[in-house]
Amino acid sequence: MSAIIPYAGGCLCGAVRYAVKREPHTVYACHCTDCQRSTGAAFGISLVVDRSAVAVEKGEPAPYAAQLSDGRTKQGMMCANCGTKLWSESMRNRDFLIIRPGSLDDRSWIEPVAHIWTRSAHSWFRFPPGAKLFETQPAEAWKELFKLWDERSQR
Repeated sequence: MSAIIPYAGGCLCGAVRYAVKREPHTVYACHCTDCQRSTGAAFGISLVVDRSAVAVEKGEPAPYAAQLSDGRTKQGMMCANCGTKLWSESMRNRDFLIIRPGSLDDRSWIEPVAHIWTRSAHSWFRFPPGAKLFETQPAEAWKELFKLWDERSQR
């Protein structure tokens, strides 16, 4: 189901390289307008990992921060050279980082267990058959999304 640990990744220009040294807790797609704006795409994909599992192996990622419309500040790390966003810090739990899985070298195994904020999804987007959909943020987001990942991993 997944690539071999550690999961290697880096920025577009190669100045920053990192590794994720443990399995993720979940992978999901978010269709909220903040993710759409941040990624410049129809949705963002998030891979939640333990902060302690991420190691920078080359270069020095630079911090970024953005004030969201609800007053929260989203922050994370990016390559100062090419602007690739590598990960953000969880606003719900400081023990987690949210990797941008597009920055991983092997993305073939990335498949979201759920789609959240589907009420903001573009009208042309077609959800995969059988996908778990949440109109907004799941009531107990981490708990539900982690459980879905565990269930898939056990299959």
